[in-house]
Amino acid sequence: KMTLPLALVALISAFGSSFQYGYNVSVINSPAPYMQDFYNRTYLDRTGVPMDSGFQILLWSLTVSMFPLGGFFGSLMVWPMVNNCGRKGTLLINNLFSIAAAILMGTSELAKTFEVIILSRVVMGIFAGLASNVVPMFLGEMSPKNLRGAIGVVPQLFITIGILSAQIFGLNSILGNAKGKALAQDLSLGPTGWDFSQLMPRVLAAGWPVLLGLTGIPSLVQLLTLPFFPESPRYLLIQKGNEEQARRALQRLRGREDVDDEIQEMYQEDRSEKEEGQFSVLSLFTFRGLRWQLISIIVMMAGQQLSGVNGVFYYADKIFESAGVPSSSIQYVTVSIGAINVVMTLLAVFIVESLGRRILLLAGFLLCSASCAILTLALNLQTTVSWMSYLSIVCVIVYIIGHAIGPSPIPAVMITEMFLQSSRPAAFMVGGSVHWLSNFTVGLVFLYMEAGLGPYSFLIFCAICVATMLYIFFVVPETKNKTFMEINRIMAKRNKVEIQESKELKDSYPLGKQEEKKALSSSE
Repeated sequence: KMTLPLALVALISAFGSSFQYGYNVSVINSPAPYMQDFYNRTYLDRTGVPMDSGFQILLWSLTVSMFPLGGFFGSLMVWPMVNNCGRKGTLLINNLFSIAAAILMGTSELAKTFEVIILSRVVMGIFAGLASNVVPMFLGEMSPKNLRGAIGVVPQLFITIGILSAQIFGLNSILGNAKGKALAQDLSLGPTGWDFSQLMPRVLAAGWPVLLGLTGIPSLVQLLTLPFFPESPRYLLIQKGNEEQARRALQRLRGREDVDDEIQEMYQEDRSEKEEGQFSVLSLFTFRGLRWQLISIIVMMAGQQLSGVNGVFYYADKIFESAGVPSSSIQYVTVSIGAINVVMTLLAVFIVESLGRRILLLAGFLLCSASCAILTLALNLQTTVSWMSYLSIVCVIVYIIGHAIGPSPIPAVMITEMFLQSSRPAAFMVGGSVHWLSNFTVGLVFLYMEAGLGPYSFLIFCAICVATMLYIFFVVPETKNKTFMEINRIMAKRNKVEIQESKELKDSYPLGKQEEKKALSSSE
């Protein structure tokens, strides 16, 4: 059952870490013109000549793309950090990145420097790269098997809430504007000159630096609250060998005294892995017993990003514009798409345990591929057939629904489930790197694809969705309500590897290292 400590630790880690990943993905979309204007003014003040338009485009694409690049670097830090500092420790240390970047971005306008914004985007990316891998791992290791999927979708739910929050705060009427000067003048009056009834509207009017700096608040909350919650019991027992602490953590998370069955299952997992020791990324790639798991997460993570979700979000504004939505209202339409994204991910939390992972992934990719195909048609015909532009709006919405129920939330859950303790950090590092590199690639290539292929670029996304769907259909097993060991046995068959477990495990408590270790032999 769901207990309060488990629910709180899921909410705090998802709000403090995953939320900001989503927030920073979309935060610079609405204030872009004001920020570019600031880049221009700063350059003009320094050099006395206006900025060349090519240089401005370069600076802006750096501002946008440095975030996923930082995410890639953050993913590379996952393995060393979670093994040395623990899962909870990594999340706490990670907050320092975000708070530092938030302060730098929030003060960039006063300091008259745009380089700092670009640097902070890298730092925020590193934060998000760590967060997007460590939170699912941390929560997956803490959850009981019957709630693992639902709790595993919570980080993705908070990513979508983060995207939505940034879209709402970024509305021109709230913070997506350039009225920071008024605030700066007010602050220089000193406390006596303040009229507090006037202060709040002024803070809201301070515009984009505040919008960028808000990201530090969730980190602060997490830094102050997460220390009161337990570390991952699996990490404590299997990696630290501390049964006492692991048992206490489990009792708190499960809300009951008797946790023997779970402790025993961890020992069983520990035993079956003693031979291999901790996997590094290199040994993960060369180890036959994990071959299909590794291929599966690479395919799912690449499919998740290369299925064009960022392209659809990027294109959404243009699609609505061509459907005759007045440009003043487009912002609100974007917000409503963000809201659909949140609602559907919330739905996934509730159905992932009943329907299972596989169905959601297959259905999601099916919806995405169908809507990409029909979208291509609709965009091509909208000049000749009047109602086609409405069909393209429907396609965008169906696409977002499809992506939100499967491709977005499930792959991270599957990484937690398909790997055991010793290989999980390395697997997240691989999955995370694929995720961020694919994200970076789409961001870089999509503008050129769109310029060269126009609406046909969605056919490429359609093909990727279909390919990913077929792979999942033939290779990826259902993992709901199974222990990590049971999932491991299913995959061992696929890898044509035998798992031999010692008999004592079935009936007695393990006595520790001196007992016979598991032997893993390949049956060629």
